[in-house]
Amino acid sequence: MSTQTQPVEAQKFAPGETPFKRKMTARRRLIAAARKLREIGSIGSALASTSHPYMAHIVPMRRCNLACTYCNEFDDVSKPTPIDEMLSRIDHLGRLGTSVITISGGEPLLHPELDQIIARIRKTGAIAGMITNGYLLMPERIQRLNKAGLDHMQISIDNIMPDEVSKKSLKVLDAKLRMLAESADFHVNINSVVGGGVSNPEDALTISKRALSLGFSSTIGIIHDGSGQLKPLGEAERKVWDEVRRLTRRSYSRFNGFQEAIANGLPNDWRCRAGSRYIYVCENGLVHYCSQQRGYPGVPIAEYTTEDVKREFLTEKSCAPNCTISCVHQVSYIDHWRAPQHTTITPGGAGHHGAPESELIQIQ
Repeated sequence: MSTQTQPVEAQKFAPGETPFKRKMTARRRLIAAARKLREIGSIGSALASTSHPYMAHIVPMRRCNLACTYCNEFDDVSKPTPIDEMLSRIDHLGRLGTSVITISGGEPLLHPELDQIIARIRKTGAIAGMITNGYLLMPERIQRLNKAGLDHMQISIDNIMPDEVSKKSLKVLDAKLRMLAESADFHVNINSVVGGGVSNPEDALTISKRALSLGFSSTIGIIHDGSGQLKPLGEAERKVWDEVRRLTRRSYSRFNGFQEAIANGLPNDWRCRAGSRYIYVCENGLVHYCSQQRGYPGVPIAEYTTEDVKREFLTEKSCAPNCTISCVHQVSYIDHWRAPQHTTITPGGAGHHGAPESELIQIQ
């Protein structure tokens, strides 16, 4: 039986065992090298100045074609944000000097003008990324993403076979991964997960091996609770987490102890730069600390200024010690060595401490 016709659970997803391994043509190598130079430049700019966001997640629509039970970032009714409004928001992120703009959701591939959104991100000079469940990928759509200038795509795959927790399964998505290996000029990362009700944590190891065999990068995440807070791993989950990390030793997250502490159920002592180095722009165009702390600061991106960025850079968030939002961790780590925070906010209404009244009004 050929690899193409075998059921997913019977396949051996190990490096070198598939005819669909990503072909690194001279053109792809050139694109990858140019992308790497831009990324190095963005890090240099972040080290030189703290007055601009490094990464923004922007949501073009809240609707999703799936309904994973652990996710609180989707609905099944929202309409796409009008394209003119999306382009304006991206321009405002460009005005702030944002280095990386990642399209999130919901499911961004449902937005009918997604290609224009990606092209506008690139026009600002930012690196263009996207987080998707991958269900709507087809060869023609991948070519459109290439043409638009997408730099990075992340697909989260939660299990081998779909279940009541998640339909983001390798069984369904493996054909999409082969399409990407054959056609995508952008970098692809496959993220597997443990925790949060995933019934077979060992699936994460199979998913990671499959990703690596296709020439993609692979990461593993720990599913947080409904407020983005710490939920430590059990013994079986921890074993799989360790094995996957041994396969992917080059991850940037190894340079700090965030994920290690989370896996051990321990809080982290760090300076969260949400609202500054990292911002989350929802489908209504409001700036939030992250996907799990929507409402703070709650300022329209059109009104967000460099002064807001500077203020939030120095504002401690009381939810930080038990946070598991990896993208905020990694972005904030750029500045871990400088600028102690002198005001404090407690997202969720538990009170603010140490900030002048004028700052509290702006934060709220």
